[in-house]
Amino acid sequence: MRYIILDTETTGLNPRTGDRLVEFAGLEMVGRKLTGRSLHLFVHPERDIPEEASRIHGITLDQLEGQPVFAGVAEQISDFIRGAGLIIHNAPFDMGFLDMEFTRIGLPSARSQAGEVIDTLAMAKEQFPGKRNNLDALCDRFEVDRSNRTFHGALIDCELLCEVYLAMTRGQESLLMDIEPIQSERGGPALSLSGGTRPKVQLASAEETALHESYLDGLDKAVKGSCLWRKTPPESA
Repeated sequence: MRYIILDTETTGLNPRTGDRLVEFAGLEMVGRKLTGRSLHLFVHPERDIPEEASRIHGITLDQLEGQPVFAGVAEQISDFIRGAGLIIHNAPFDMGFLDMEFTRIGLPSARSQAGEVIDTLAMAKEQFPGKRNNLDALCDRFEVDRSNRTFHGALIDCELLCEVYLAMTRGQESLLMDIEPIQSERGGPALSLSGGTRPKVQLASAEETALHESYLDGLDKAVKGSCLWRKTPPESA
């Protein structure tokens, strides 16, 4: 499935009281690997940016002069996230702003355009209850280098979150295997592993068959009769 590692920066904490989006970043991931496709945009908020917000993300209103307002980039963002799963740290925050921005210009909400939304903060709280689970803490916990993170920029936060998410879910990929039916050499169903590779069938040698029969003879003596393996009908040719 196609996923987008997503982050935003804003003028404040509450879209319901007039705070707006100032930066959007997303990295595309397919099969647990970044594809190299990304979307990074600065957005003029059509209002001031409080100093306390600028101290966090380093973006001032002067820097956004000449940048498009959200209505000018909405189609790009919509095309990028449509149908994809979104991976976000503290998803309700970012989705709240995106939903607000889309609906205020009369477009469907981001939540209705995207697929599933994965909140890595909720995941972290479940995995590490009672511990600090912000992005900095998770980077330290999983030994992700964040030395280049001077401000909470959306793009660098996406890059860090990608590494954190892969570390948090490491091992899950070994549980996933694409299986589809193909025809075996005998015409019956067989399995095709991911990538379409046909499992190779190696027949037992005469020596191995003899050893197997000898082992079954021992089982017969142990149960004083015919062991279960003797009762299993052989596969018809």
